[in-house]
Amino acid sequence: MKQIATRQEYILGITGASGVILGVRMLEALQALSLPVHLIVSEGAKTTLQSETERSLEDLKRLATFFYDDGDLGASISSGSYVSPHVRAMIVAPCSMKSLAAIATGYAETLIARAADVVLKEGKRLALVVRESPLTAVHLEQMLTLARSGVRIVPPAPPFYQGATTIEDLVDQIVGRVLDQVGIHVDLQNRWRGAR
Repeated sequence: MKQIATRQEYILGITGASGVILGVRMLEALQALSLPVHLIVSEGAKTTLQSETERSLEDLKRLATFFYDDGDLGASISSGSYVSPHVRAMIVAPCSMKSLAAIATGYAETLIARAADVVLKEGKRLALVVRESPLTAVHLEQMLTLARSGVRIVPPAPPFYQGATTIEDLVDQIVGRVLDQVGIHVDLQNRWRGAR
């Protein structure tokens, strides 16, 4: 038996919840850090991408190392034998309540849900940028179930203390906080350094 080379790849799922800019900026940040990214875009996200941004699916594909349709359950990242040595973490941004429910119940009908299931079973980091308001008791119970399994639930709550003047500034702060949760620490402008 020979030891195989391991890599530090990341999976990014973008679902159809509003706030697709969070997934786009996450992809741009990972690409800027030269980190290999497996990108999965749900059918709903394709629609949201068109309605909320001026970016195309082709733009996102160019930024990703690997691209998958959400229905591709035969993808390498749907198997623990690939994920275990190669993938460090997964982020779903934004994460719809439909995807949250699928992940919480192990209903792996889509590649995003299956990859999240594999990431969990292989003991990797998983962060979900849940995008819904108000939240129901059902949403909260599913988040609690996942949090008890070690999943990082990261609502896109902007840090207003940092004096952002644009939506882009707020999005970048949220992206930085999510990256912190999967072990990627970037030089965020205006990190909290105590009251002045």
